[in-house]
Amino acid sequence: MTTKTLSRPIEKWTEKDVHLWLMTEVKVQETCADKFCEEEVSGMSLLEFEKTDILDLGIKHGPAVKITSYLESLKKGTQHESQFPPYVKNWTKEQVTQWLLQHVKVYNKYAERLEEEDVSGDCLVCFKKQDFLDLEVKNGPTVRILAELRHLNEKPEPTLQPIVHTSTDQTEAAKPTKPELSLVQDIATKQPESQNKIDSKTDKIVGGEFKSQLPFQEASEKKGMQLPKDLGARRKETVVTTVLPDMSKIAVEIQKTLENLSKDNLKKFQFYEKSIPRGKLEGKDTVDTAKLMTEYHGQETSRVTIDILRNIDQRELARQLENRMGQLDQRCLTKEILKKEANQGEKLNNLLTCGGNSLDNYGRFVVVVNKSSPEQVQNLQFLNKLKLFCVLDFDPSSVDPGGLCHSYRESRVANKHTPSQYQGQTDSVIKNLNLYKQTSWVFCNGRNDLDSDSNKELDYKNWLRRSCKDVEQMVLFICNPEVLLHGKCLIIFLLLSPVDNEKNPIFDTYKAFIKQIEEESIITICASRSTYEKWKKMIQEKCDSDIDPRSIYELSLSEVNGTVMALGPFNQTSGRLLPSSDSSFVVLKQKDEDLLTALDILCLNQCENIDENSPDFHDFRIKVEEEFYRGGKVKWWNFYFCDKDKDKPFVKRDKYKTVKRMIMSQLRDSKDMCVLLNLFHQPGCGGSTLAMHLMWDLRHEFRCAVLKDNTLPKTEVAMQVRKLMKLESEKPSRVLLLVDDLKETENPQDLVSCIHKAAVEDSLNKNVHNAQNCKVIILNCVRVHSPKKQYRQHDPTQSQYITSSLTPEEQKEFEKKLKELKETHEKPENFYSFMIMKSNFDKKYIDDLARYTLENFDVGSKKGQLFGFLALLNTYVAASEISLSLCEEFFGIKRIQLLGDSVMDRMEPYSNFLVEERVEEWGGYKGIRILHHAIASACLEELERRYCWKVSDITMEIIHCDLFFRVGFLKERLSIKQMLIERHRIKDGGDREPFSPLIDKIHNQQGRQTVKDVFVKASSRFETSASFPQALARYLYINERDFSEAVKWAEMAKTINENPFTLDTIGQIHKNNLISNNNREKQETSHNPEDLNTNIKIADNAIRAFKRAQELANAEDEPEMENSDSQSEDYQRKSYNVCGYVGVLEIAFLVFKILSRLPFFKKSDPMRKKYFQSFLQKKIPITSVHKEENEINNRYVEIIKEHEPFLHSLKTEVKETFELLDCYYTYIKANNSEYHSKDRWTVCGLFKQYVAIFCTAQAEIVKERQSNPNLNLKIDIEDRRLFLEEKQADTFAGILQHLDRPAEEIEWITECYAFLQQQQQFINQKQKTKETINHIVSNIVLYLLKPKSKHVASQSHLSALLLKTLQEVGLRYPFPDPYYLALLLFWPSPRQENTEIVAYVRAIRTSCSRRLTSLFRNRSTVAHLFLGKEEGLKRLVSKLKLDQSFKEMRRDTLAQRWRNGDIFKDKAIINSLHRVSGSIEQGEVFANYGKLKIPVRPALIAGIRSGFSTEKVSFYIGFAINGPLAYDIQYEN
Repeated sequence: MTTKTLSRPIEKWTEKDVHLWLMTEVKVQETCADKFCEEEVSGMSLLEFEKTDILDLGIKHGPAVKITSYLESLKKGTQHESQFPPYVKNWTKEQVTQWLLQHVKVYNKYAERLEEEDVSGDCLVCFKKQDFLDLEVKNGPTVRILAELRHLNEKPEPTLQPIVHTSTDQTEAAKPTKPELSLVQDIATKQPESQNKIDSKTDKIVGGEFKSQLPFQEASEKKGMQLPKDLGARRKETVVTTVLPDMSKIAVEIQKTLENLSKDNLKKFQFYEKSIPRGKLEGKDTVDTAKLMTEYHGQETSRVTIDILRNIDQRELARQLENRMGQLDQRCLTKEILKKEANQGEKLNNLLTCGGNSLDNYGRFVVVVNKSSPEQVQNLQFLNKLKLFCVLDFDPSSVDPGGLCHSYRESRVANKHTPSQYQGQTDSVIKNLNLYKQTSWVFCNGRNDLDSDSNKELDYKNWLRRSCKDVEQMVLFICNPEVLLHGKCLIIFLLLSPVDNEKNPIFDTYKAFIKQIEEESIITICASRSTYEKWKKMIQEKCDSDIDPRSIYELSLSEVNGTVMALGPFNQTSGRLLPSSDSSFVVLKQKDEDLLTALDILCLNQCENIDENSPDFHDFRIKVEEEFYRGGKVKWWNFYFCDKDKDKPFVKRDKYKTVKRMIMSQLRDSKDMCVLLNLFHQPGCGGSTLAMHLMWDLRHEFRCAVLKDNTLPKTEVAMQVRKLMKLESEKPSRVLLLVDDLKETENPQDLVSCIHKAAVEDSLNKNVHNAQNCKVIILNCVRVHSPKKQYRQHDPTQSQYITSSLTPEEQKEFEKKLKELKETHEKPENFYSFMIMKSNFDKKYIDDLARYTLENFDVGSKKGQLFGFLALLNTYVAASEISLSLCEEFFGIKRIQLLGDSVMDRMEPYSNFLVEERVEEWGGYKGIRILHHAIASACLEELERRYCWKVSDITMEIIHCDLFFRVGFLKERLSIKQMLIERHRIKDGGDREPFSPLIDKIHNQQGRQTVKDVFVKASSRFETSASFPQALARYLYINERDFSEAVKWAEMAKTINENPFTLDTIGQIHKNNLISNNNREKQETSHNPEDLNTNIKIADNAIRAFKRAQELANAEDEPEMENSDSQSEDYQRKSYNVCGYVGVLEIAFLVFKILSRLPFFKKSDPMRKKYFQSFLQKKIPITSVHKEENEINNRYVEIIKEHEPFLHSLKTEVKETFELLDCYYTYIKANNSEYHSKDRWTVCGLFKQYVAIFCTAQAEIVKERQSNPNLNLKIDIEDRRLFLEEKQADTFAGILQHLDRPAEEIEWITECYAFLQQQQQFINQKQKTKETINHIVSNIVLYLLKPKSKHVASQSHLSALLLKTLQEVGLRYPFPDPYYLALLLFWPSPRQENTEIVAYVRAIRTSCSRRLTSLFRNRSTVAHLFLGKEEGLKRLVSKLKLDQSFKEMRRDTLAQRWRNGDIFKDKAIINSLHRVSGSIEQGEVFANYGKLKIPVRPALIAGIRSGFSTEKVSFYIGFAINGPLAYDIQYEN
């Protein structure tokens, strides 16, 4: 460069100065410098140039990057310097290719792409990460190239070897010089540059004359794929006599077609053209576009153009072009030469992977296969590798030895089905056939192993009549988007034998498929070319379709097998191992793993035995690490990679050691066969990662598994855990089971109980406290908002918590990890999930991220809308995502597409906040979500703050979007529903918020009308769901106090689905209306009789609703879990329980309050209170009540007379309800839920009001008693009965409750009953029997609490009295009470038999089934008394007394030990209770006393084995209201 130029500012450079600088300083080719002159680029212009501007000059990417780099140095006023060894700058572009392939080991396609763009060494050293990405080089290879460049400074100069050519002729002829041509001629003759490269496999020299065949492989075809050895030979075969079509005609036709596009559609067309650099194509007219298309695609131009036109929905133009082109877009070969497609191995690869290198691109495969030979079956092992949804097999002998089905089932699990089994409700079919979990092998034309006529092979005519319809129905089921998403499953027609004509079942099946799905989702693999030619011809003629682009027919089955087996994902090449007894190992067979559908098993050698030297594996490692640190779910690979590199360990939270100690402590010290450990954690703080890390490190100590489907029945999970314990070993092995976010936190013991039962089935619980190996530890990871509070409510030895707050030590570990990541990854600062944790969840950092990324956000754009939807769902719904398929449809991206357009590309620049990952639910699919909950939340706030896009607006838009409500997107609809309906627990309390967080937010921001609009819109979308009108009803009565409008919406919900919860909502609205009226009227000074009329009507409606709700709850076998008025999706109620009864009581007492304020019923006046009490007890009519005569009182009387039947029924209704609830709370095993406790407190409070109204002796009675001694006895009796009612001791259940109360109270009660027995003044026989029974039970309770009390009657007296009563009532008494006493007093002892006891057991069961069935439905009864070792009444041991032996134990731990039966292993219990010998016969348990066999029920579901084996057993006896229960059943053998 001249001194004159150097001395002048760049702004003053002329065009010649720029040219001189480029030639002398930058050292680019003269043609590049000339283009700057042609475009009049002066120094002033040059200062504004970016790389894209240079590319727009038609300069290739390599020189463009070099010029850009030198220009940046020039602007800074510095000398351009390279950081790499000088020899690199001297490399030619061919040497760069050699270095990339031989030393960096990248794919051929990347090396060739750089060579096409003239990337020589001097250009390469100027490349930055974005420059590679602009050339469509993926992140993995990009990072590796840059790292290897840096490492060149530390190594000697690498040796570069020439690349061996694969064409038959190793020398290339020189390109002949050609004269200047016209535009059309130029288009017709110009070859793509890559045509002259070393891999132009079709360049041939024929007869000494140079001929060149244009490339015909697809633009996205992958190069350099490792294939079976014998496949290479097929690449080298010579194709003779190639005839070139007239390229000028192709160009003209393309240009004519493009002229029909609008300006916007032309831009869209250019956008979808991915092979041509965007800088070259952007802004070009139709002539230039046609020219560039033919330059880059040659003979394939018409096919590429047609594909793009179809992608942009210009199907009619595509069809017209296809018709006009005729044969021009086909390869022209002479009739004498076979049509041979090069490299069908790569084509098969592309068809199975969509242009990638892994079979993971498709969620499922469906294979349709005809008859096979044993020789062929040997080469079909690749089927074992595919994720098969089902196989449609037309070979009846496939099930025989040597057949395909038989071969597959030797190593994998396949369930044998018929097409007719695919009929019915979708969910039922999926569940019954175990679809998604195990392969369904469907025999579509008979089975040889079954003799019935329905399983014989049929000729075509009979098959058409009998089976065709079933097969078509099955195809319809398979193609249902709710079953398999279109575009995410691939149908493979595997033709192993010829299909000679169209009268073949497999051809009808093909036609059935193409009616339902796009042809691009179907490929064909043929065993021979002749089979293919016939098949292709039939489809061409009958279906008007060319299947050639989607067919494989030149490869042998051996080659097909090898090609598929070479594809990813990375799998272990040798056996997967599990730890076993005595420090040994066993092999986990694939077939065994297929059977354990609920479990994701972690093997001892997980991730090992993989070829780690391939470039693919290096890319895979980089990708896995990036995905995790960006915010993806942790994989076992993450722990493996950290273990391999000991200097860079996985970051552990401090609680890691604590939880590990807890697990090992339970393994060592616990006597329980199955232990549940809880790990409470906040979302996004690493709780699940910590749990998986623990499993990884303990995989040598345990057989480890993750429960991957929480929806499975717990009995099924338990059975699979049992199988895992015993797999390949006679001795059971310990199991560590991770249950991630089990929502049923109210009773997670269900799974524990089922595992106990499964252990009993296999006698695994025998001497379990002495066998550590026979133990299951469940690590239950629970996402909660306040983990520390949850932890405090559980046993600290079996629970732990983790929060988002990092300790200083943890922060240091994260800082250290960041430095490590910088060594292997470009910009790890963009790993936002990792950085959020490193920042200790710093809100400013997260907010800044959102603010910078959402700069210039376009709310109206497609990508803006989708990002808003994701932010909303990810903020308000835990673990939510939007399926990739829905996103593709949202953008209009064709699913089967190899041209590279993707959702992530469309979402730029927001893709940095998104992660794409596989979701295992719903059969498995790929979903997209925002990296971290905190980012989603911050983005939502930013959208609202800066762009005024409120959550209500986004909510309305997502509900308005039709796509979310199409068939196939059920998960998204459920997420929307959950977002609007799910209610969270109050952070520091046991109760829950009244509405979902989203509805609360909308209410606080915009109020009633917007909330109503959202619910109304949602109701119109979810027409069959009662949740939305019900939620709106709740909103209106709770927040707005609009009771009339609320009732309308609640009635609408009931119309949609009449269940206990919709009716409960109606009752709650009326109840709250009544409370509101009552509070208002208390403040008013004047009286309006019409208010009373209104209130009584409301009360009547409320009681009707609550009664109906309770009726429905009592009638349900499996009570509904949806739509409860007080239900949350987060912590679901398993049943309605007794809420209806409680509601009836609440309404009755509200009515009592309202009546008590009437002028003639006021409580302040004792006489008026007596009138009030007498009226409610139906002792006097309202007309007999003394009152002032005035208009208001007269109107009150009229209203009360009108409603008198209703008002008179309330006292009886209340009394009966209290008695029923007494039974419920006394006899039923408490579930310790918030609802149970809350309801019980409510009932207790109402009973106190009941006592105040009905059980208080009036002052007048006391006066009357003093003045008339003859009334003393009558009044005494009445007083005592009132006392008993006040103490809830007038019922059998109420007396049993006194086992937990002070002895003084039961002593008074016993004294009262003794007095009543002595006086013998009863209204009727019913009262006499009831009070006699209560007298006996009060004595027994008193004896147990205070055996030396003077009021305790002797056992002989009580027995005689009971015998007399039993004689009077017989064996069909409607209440179980006398028979329960018979069990207590007459239960046999080893020295005394009572043959009548069996009759009493049958009688108590019959009585309970009649009287208490509704209460006992799906619930367990509790035994208050147990059979001890003493004699007489001393042998009765109360549960309270047993509990007193465990005063130091936490109550929840004690309750858990009672629930799972482990309490009976404790010495205190063993020493107190008598173990009874018995037997099990026909599945029923008996207590044996000599020849006497007394039927008893097992107390726990884990009680007895299935199989109806007759066995000798022993157990403890507990006495429940529905009969004797057997606890801790032990088998003698």
